[in-house]
Amino acid sequence: MMNMQGLMKQAQMMQKKMEEAQKKLEISEVIGSSGGGMVKVTMNGKMQTKKVEIDKSLLDPEEVDVLEDLIVAACNDAQNKAENMMGEDMKNITGGLNLKLPF
Repeated sequence: MMNMQGLMKQAQMMQKKMEEAQKKLEISEVIGSSGGGMVKVTMNGKMQTKKVEIDKSLLDPEEVDVLEDLIVAACNDAQNKAENMMGEDMKNITGGLNLKLPF
């Protein structure tokens, strides 16, 4: 059985790794896309939208609903990629424990 000092040291190491992971997530980027790449959304690992790119051929006032759907789909794709990236980082930090942490 590990002593209390050993547990505290492990907790401090894990906290440091978590802080490093948060910084990494802030600067890491993922790109979600839809419409065969005609709409792209760039997010960081904390799921903050950084950029939206729209192919000019989609800028038809009569087809606004299609463009809106493509933007939503690209955002969802980017969010899924960011969540996967975050999940991989957490798995590496926790040694495979399935912990859901809010950040």
